[in-house]
Amino acid sequence: MTPRFRTTIITPTRSLPARWLGMVALALALVVPLGTGSVRAAPSQAAASAASTTHVYLLRGVLNIFSLGLDDIAAKLDSQGIPNTVANFVSWSSLADEAATAYKSGRIKTIILVGHSSGATALPDMINKLGQLGVPVKLAIGLDSVFKTKLVGGNAERYINFYIASGAGEPVRRDDGFRGKLENVDVATVPGVGHITIEKNQVMQQKVIGAIDSVVFGGKGRPGASPPTRMAAPQRAASATGYR
Repeated sequence: MTPRFRTTIITPTRSLPARWLGMVALALALVVPLGTGSVRAAPSQAAASAASTTHVYLLRGVLNIFSLGLDDIAAKLDSQGIPNTVANFVSWSSLADEAATAYKSGRIKTIILVGHSSGATALPDMINKLGQLGVPVKLAIGLDSVFKTKLVGGNAERYINFYIASGAGEPVRRDDGFRGKLENVDVATVPGVGHITIEKNQVMQQKVIGAIDSVVFGGKGRPGASPPTRMAAPQRAASATGYR
């Protein structure tokens, strides 16, 4: 809702000091909008529809205290009108049932999964269960998956595993039962990235949001997005390992 401002007009008199007139003018300038340059363009109907029929499930790791960066990602998705759910990884099975019901009813058309640490390790199980329920996953993104994660089935069109080769994370493996594109991306060169900071790192959050936006909004980009800027050298190095 556009905020409403009530402006009181003060009529100058001979007794009103000139400095007060200047202060009134300054106050009015701060309250009254100047032109339309600051007004953000509304998203197109197609973009709004694509966003509203997408659902992103974000799975936290152990104890719910080491994956709070997923809350930041969720807030950024909220700002784009993309519905999402943040939950602990132990909820993956019930979330799969929930997603399948919504997909089959037509309320959700695009399912995207994001997980950190143990939450990333649980993604293949969720993908596999959704596959058994006849529901496809458009995109899955793992952030430093652990415990020798393996894709064994389901239908994820694209799976991106961001991991730190010098740390706890590992490449994700696959067997013949998995249908989809798997990308293992070593992001060890991204400044400030560690196992418990990867989902909080701004560079990594941008990568996750960018991958989601490319699915939801396609080549048109997200509504109101700024033109892409040139990536810094560490980011280009991470991209060169397989992420585009």
